[in-house]
Amino acid sequence: MLFIEYPKCSTCQKAKRWLDSRGAVYLDRHIAEQNPTAEELRLWQRKSGLPLRKFFNTSGLLYRSMNLKDRLPSMTEEEMLELLASDGMLVKRPILVTEDTVLVGFREADWEKAVK
Repeated sequence: MLFIEYPKCSTCQKAKRWLDSRGAVYLDRHIAEQNPTAEELRLWQRKSGLPLRKFFNTSGLLYRSMNLKDRLPSMTEEEMLELLASDGMLVKRPILVTEDTVLVGFREADWEKAVK
């Protein structure tokens, strides 16, 4: 599994503690230091079944300062992917990538199913 996090994020810290308490084996990746590429994001979006807009960190300062709430509806999927790939702080986290699925954000019940 691949666990993508921003270490200062309290939700990421909670998710990491949850994984560790279950003895999960995962590769840990700092989203700001190793930003996901557009190709990774494209693959993860398909695997997750979520709309691409769900990959945006809507509560982040960068999202707000760029006025993305108003800009996203008129953007193409390729433009969104390139934007997400440009800065890890735009990407919602944590992200858990397993063999079968990709989870965005931490919802314990969903993670429980994916980590079994």
